[in-house]
This record gives sequence, C-alpha cells and structure tokens, in this order.
Amino acid sequence: MRENRLRTLWRNDQAAINGWLAIPNSFAAETMAHQGWDTLTIDLQHGVVDYQAMVTMLQAISTTPTVPIVRVPWLEPGIIMKTLDAGAYGVICPMVNTREDAQKFVAYTHYAPKGTRSFGPVRALLYGGADYPQHANDTIVRFAMIETAQALDNLDSILSVEGLDAVYIGPSDLSLSLGCRPVFDDVDAPVAQAIEHILERATAHGLKAGVHNGRTDVALARVAKGFRFVTVGSDARLLAAGSQDILKSMRAAPGAALGGGY
Repeated sequence: MRENRLRTLWRNDQAAINGWLAIPNSFAAETMAHQGWDTLTIDLQHGVVDYQAMVTMLQAISTTPTVPIVRVPWLEPGIIMKTLDAGAYGVICPMVNTREDAQKFVAYTHYAPKGTRSFGPVRALLYGGADYPQHANDTIVRFAMIETAQALDNLDSILSVEGLDAVYIGPSDLSLSLGCRPVFDDVDAPVAQAIEHILERATAHGLKAGVHNGRTDVALARVAKGFRFVTVGSDARLLAAGSQDILKSMRAAPGAALGGGY
C-alpha cells in the first residue's frame, strides 16, 4: 500500500505543514499540491466544496507526494466512508465532544473487526494500491476536532479511545465556546490555556496534536511547543492576500493612474 507520509513524519518527530483547500477546483488543488505542502486538507465542512469536486481534487493532489486529507462536514458514517473510498489518507472530524463521539468516529474509519466501515474502496484501491484492504486500518490517520467546552470537559475520555491518532484544534470555535473572540492566532487567555492543555493531554496519551493558524510565526511557535500538524493558509486566503499585495504596490506607485476597482 502507498505510504502515508504523514505517519512517516510523525515517526521522525517532525511536524507536517498543512495547507487548506476551500475552492472547489481541481486545478487550484493541483497547483497547491505542487508547491510542496506535506499535507493538504479539503474542507467539506466550511468550504464550498461538494463531494464530486472533492473527488477531482483528490485526483489532482495524487499527482504529487502531498498527503490528501479531508475534513468531513460532521460525524456521519456515510460521508466519512465515502471520503475514504475516494482515497483520503486522513479524516478530520469536527465537533467530537464525547467519548461516544470518538468511538463512533473510530468505528466508521476502520474495517471489521476493528470497526464498522463498509467495504467498497473504489478509488482508494487506485490511490493506495491493490493491498489497500489489508492495510487501510493502520494507514489512515484519524483526527478528532476538539473545539468546545464540552470536549474539554471530556478530553481525557476522548483521548483514551483506541484507534484515534490525533486531535485537531479549531481555535475559533473553541474561543466561541469559551465566551471569547473567534480568532486563530492572538487568542484570549482562557483559549491559550485550553490549547496548551489539549496539547499536554494529547501528548500524555500518545496522540499527535494539530491546530489551525493564520500566521507563520504563530504556527512555528506552536511547533516548538510540540504541535506536529499545523495549518497555515488556505487557497482562498492565499489568493486574496497575493492579490492585495500586488494591488497595494501598484496603486502606491508615484504618479500611477490606475483603476480603483469596480
């Protein structure tokens, strides 16, 4: 079966640099993948990507060594299983709030006897290889999102679920749940404490911790603290930021008689 390079990075105690894909377009995904991201996550929860677009984006990522990950919309077995059948090598599940949630997630992503995943890896066989059924359980990476006060209350019971590989922190939802401003980077003190607590407990349970970031300096600081999966930038944000940089430079030029938008 094709190697999951994310697991290889983790075995070497290296952090994965993850990009985020919200634009439902295979060429955009292919362009991002060819830049050298360790992993790319297709966002089915808050992006504008549907299932069919996701499949073409997974195909585009497959032209590179970048590991394809999908954030599913919710803890629902049908979409989780279809995402894996399409060739995702990692699944991020939002709003895992209880031990029961984590147990369901783990079951949906494992074939029997470890789980309840239905068999039908139509594209996963093409991406992973003919021996995919024999090795999928040990190759796929499973992230439970910890992003609510309820999840914090149940943190150790969630982290103790066998078969879970990692947690992924959504700072904005976690902030809202704790009564704070919904931001990625300069979080309020209660959220900063919660993020450090999640990292400490995940490490104690032998799991990896990932987190969403808006700036590279914040992501690097979090890697130094022990995070081993850091998202920095989405295709949509990078497109907007690059455009803004160009327009700012052009319109600031002395004597420039340039358009001001539409």
